[in-house]
Amino acid sequence: MQTFTELNLSEPLLRALTELGFETPSPIQAQTLPILLGEPTDFLGMAATGTGKTAAYAIPLLERIDPSVKGVQALILCPTRELAQQVAGQIDLLGKFKGIRALPVYGGAAYDEQIRGLRQGLPVVVGTPGRVIDHIQRGRLNLSNLRALILDEADEMVSMGFKEDIESVLTAAPMDKCNIWLFSATMGPDVRKVADTYLRTPKKVQVNRTEMLPDTVEQLYFPVQENDKPEVLCKLIEMADDFYGIVFCQTKALVVDLTDYLVSRGYRADCLHGDMSQEARERTMKAYRDRRFNVLVATDVACRGLDVKDITHVVNFSIPRELDNYVHRIGRTGRIGKQGIAYSLVTRSHAYLLGRLERLTRTRIVEGRVPSRKEIAARRVERSLKAFSADGGSRRMAWKRVSDLMGSGWSEAIAELSKEEIVSRFLAAIHEDIFLDRNTGTAPAE
Repeated sequence: MQTFTELNLSEPLLRALTELGFETPSPIQAQTLPILLGEPTDFLGMAATGTGKTAAYAIPLLERIDPSVKGVQALILCPTRELAQQVAGQIDLLGKFKGIRALPVYGGAAYDEQIRGLRQGLPVVVGTPGRVIDHIQRGRLNLSNLRALILDEADEMVSMGFKEDIESVLTAAPMDKCNIWLFSATMGPDVRKVADTYLRTPKKVQVNRTEMLPDTVEQLYFPVQENDKPEVLCKLIEMADDFYGIVFCQTKALVVDLTDYLVSRGYRADCLHGDMSQEARERTMKAYRDRRFNVLVATDVACRGLDVKDITHVVNFSIPRELDNYVHRIGRTGRIGKQGIAYSLVTRSHAYLLGRLERLTRTRIVEGRVPSRKEIAARRVERSLKAFSADGGSRRMAWKRVSDLMGSGWSEAIAELSKEEIVSRFLAAIHEDIFLDRNTGTAPAE
């Protein structure tokens, strides 16, 4: 399948796809859509985050729903409230011209709006397992008209301790008329048990690892000593063009310490970890999406289900304990055909894991070279030239203000200097941290 027009979709859905700029299906979409748009069936799909699986199940879901019927016809379970919000938003966009909207329900939020949505009889509910069970048990979420139950990122839900909750929802669903579609990046024993217990002769699609990892992502590793990691990270950020990325750490304590270190070095950084309140997490993510800072330091748990556009870099400050998380991590970049870069800082004791990752992903992870101090200095000077050369009304006003404040002392100070000497002195002053040794005050060795 080369285009969505080959699928004989309804006109309202094709119109929405066109408006959203959907043209060529991703591998998971190309293999899944013909199946789910056909005869009703249970389904098992292996696909990582960022491969387009939401549209893979949302498109056939929207074609199955009857907008004239009041009540929940589709239920989508997600591991986090962030993913639930994103999936609901995607359903709203795709169902725009069919008059179909989704209701996100999740913990940590007020009940009022969710209860109103359930009473309205919206056809699609997208929620986290705990809050969905809460609504079912209180009689607010009626599943009698359910036609499809989707488990999105099933492995993530299981790893976060939701296995029993998932099974409770599956037990409450009307299995005689409801199909189950399970999507997962990995198939561990617990996920396999859920699939074997509840899915009835499912049709299957497994996107191979090389397709699960975007081919637009360049993977590099850097051999480092543990104590050198923060400095190496700074160098990699410095050398990147417009770095906008996520740095993954193993523990909350390391996330906090590394964030403090980066901020002390002058970087625009903030953190995300599991001990933060939901309000604080939402505030941090809004600031990150708004580009008020460009380096997000986070744990795997805190970043599950997050979807941020145009991430340029993912940095594994250390290789994840659960190697499958590597797929989830680097899948955050290189999306929608854009280029992305994944860096891994690897100590000697963890070097053996590189081979396991290459076998797991069937891709090559290439050794990178940490940039030298001279290379970083050259990049700083290059960026300063761009800023210096930029024109505009506001900049000209700033120049005028500075000129008005310069007294005779400045004229005397530069009278005997060449243009190159004047510029070099200012650059050395602006970038003192790179051109002068902090301890001695002298120029460091290259």
